[in-house]
Amino acid sequence: MDAYQIALVAITFGAAIVNGALGYGFSSITVPLALLFLTNRVLNPALVPIEVALNAYVLWVNRAALPGVWRRVLPIVIGLSPGVLLGTALVSQVNPGWLKFLTFIVLLPLILFQAAGYRRPIQSERSVGFVFGGGVGLLYSVTTISGPPLAVLLSNQGLTKQDFRAALGFIRLAESSFTAVAYYYAGLYSLESMGLIPYILPSILVGVPIGAVLIQRIRPDVLVDVRSGRLCSLLRGKADSQAPARPLLLRQDVAVPSRHREPVAQDRGWPFHPDVGNLDYLWRADSRRLGHHG
Repeated sequence: MDAYQIALVAITFGAAIVNGALGYGFSSITVPLALLFLTNRVLNPALVPIEVALNAYVLWVNRAALPGVWRRVLPIVIGLSPGVLLGTALVSQVNPGWLKFLTFIVLLPLILFQAAGYRRPIQSERSVGFVFGGGVGLLYSVTTISGPPLAVLLSNQGLTKQDFRAALGFIRLAESSFTAVAYYYAGLYSLESMGLIPYILPSILVGVPIGAVLIQRIRPDVLVDVRSGRLCSLLRGKADSQAPARPLLLRQDVAVPSRHREPVAQDRGWPFHPDVGNLDYLWRADSRRLGHHG
């Protein structure tokens, strides 16, 4: 194998582990690194058909939660089509060098936005969903990346782990399927693109199950922080682990004297997360009760 083929195998293997754990992240990791030695016009048509199968797998594994979330995210799915058509036209017509540059320009603010951990629940999900879906469709069809903005939006709405993965699988299966059809009609599939699939597919078949096993060992509160980019919460958790041990409160209905209660999370507009409880609320209450301030 050539050097770039070995690099592609290693990159996609690591990305597949992340995708198996979080339900997204394959393209977010693969594309920026693979674009160092490939172009969007070659890489995208190889990734999109694979992502159709990958997203179908994620949705199937989390199908039990789908009835409770599909109506909420349906406006996003409906809004995908116009964005996918526009993005496909850009991929087929824009110079590959400029397209690669545009991809890196778009990725940086997305990564920073997710890392900032911005959280403000959206009230009018339906009206925002159509516009957001169009933007996601455009972004995905040009870069095959949509995980970061979708993760921020769905985390903001306070979905549990299972609901989050089901909603994400539903949206991403729709966007990858729409894009696969659009690429076909635009004539973007080539022998060079199809030649990359044998180097990508084995990494996915091995990496995704590994990620699915690893995620079972991660605490739910850490998962919420990772998928929403709340780096400060993760750092705070690390600092707390070095402090003297204290009881871990996992639910808002745990008995805490009223004088020690401080609904911090509600003041910030963060939704109560049914999977892990209102952790910021309880962390502050527990800290005051034990005399820790900070």
